[in-house]
Amino acid sequence: MSLLIYGTITSIILALYAAGFSLAYGISGLANFAHGALYILTGYSVWTFLNQIGLPYFLSALLSVIIIGFLGFALYWGLLLRVRGVPLAELIVTFAAGIAILELLMWKGFYGIQYSLPLFVRGGVKLGGVAVDYQRLFVIGTGIVLVVLLYLFVHHTKIGLAFRGMAQNERTALSVGIESDWIGSLSLAAGSALAAVAAVVVLPLGVMESAIGYEVLIYALAVAIIGGLESTPGMILGSFIIGFGQVATAKYLGPKWMIIVPLVAIILVLAVRPSGLFGQFKELEERI
Repeated sequence: MSLLIYGTITSIILALYAAGFSLAYGISGLANFAHGALYILTGYSVWTFLNQIGLPYFLSALLSVIIIGFLGFALYWGLLLRVRGVPLAELIVTFAAGIAILELLMWKGFYGIQYSLPLFVRGGVKLGGVAVDYQRLFVIGTGIVLVVLLYLFVHHTKIGLAFRGMAQNERTALSVGIESDWIGSLSLAAGSALAAVAAVVVLPLGVMESAIGYEVLIYALAVAIIGGLESTPGMILGSFIIGFGQVATAKYLGPKWMIIVPLVAIILVLAVRPSGLFGQFKELEERI
C-alpha cells in the first residue's frame, strides 16, 4: 500500500515537473533547459515576497507565477529569437541562462534551512494504514486540476487552439495567420508558469537549494524522453514509470539510488526507442 500511495504521489510530482517543459517543446520545438532554474527561482521569489515584503502567502505565490511566466516570455524575445531555428544554439542559450540563474542564487546566499516555504495545509491522514500528510494530497489535487484546466485551455480558447495548430503543422498554421514567434514566446511563458506552479505546491515539502534546479531539469527531461517529447499521454505514463521506479528503488535499494532511475531510463529508451513510448516519428525516418 505504501508503494502504491507514495508511488502515485511521486509520479504526479514528476508530471508537474515535466508539464511545462513538455508543453513548450510540444508546441514550438523549444527545449527549455532553464526549466529547473525557473522552478527554484519561483521558490525564492515566493519566499522573498512572504518574508521580506510581508505579502500574504497566496498573493506571493500568484505574483511569483506571473513573474516567472513573464521571464519565460522575455527569455524568448531577448535571447532565443536571435538563434531561433538552430536547435543546438537554442539548447545552449537556455542552458546558459539556467546556469546563470542558479549561480546568481548561490552567489546571493540563497541556501540553507531558513529558506523554506510553509505548508499550505498542515496535518495528515492515514490511507490504508499509511500516513500521508495533507500537503501531498494537495499536490495530487493540484496535478489533477492542472490537467483538466490545460485540456480546457487548449481545446476551448483561441490561444489554445493556436497552440494546437502550431504543434500539428507549423506551415499550415502560418498560412492561416498564426504568427510563430508569438506562439513560441507564449508557449515558453506558459511552460515557465507551469514550472512555477509546480514549485509553489512541491517546494513546501522540503528546503530550497540551487541544486534542486538541476534535479528538476533531469526529471523533466527523463519524463519527456520516455513518453515522447511531443506527447502529453506519454508524459503522464513516463511520470508513473519513473515515479514508481524511484519509490521501489528507495524501498529495496535505498534512497541514495533514486536519482539513478531517470538516468537509466533515459539511456534505455534512447537505445531501444529514440522517439519515446508515444513519439510520433518513426525511428527509420529519424535516421534518414
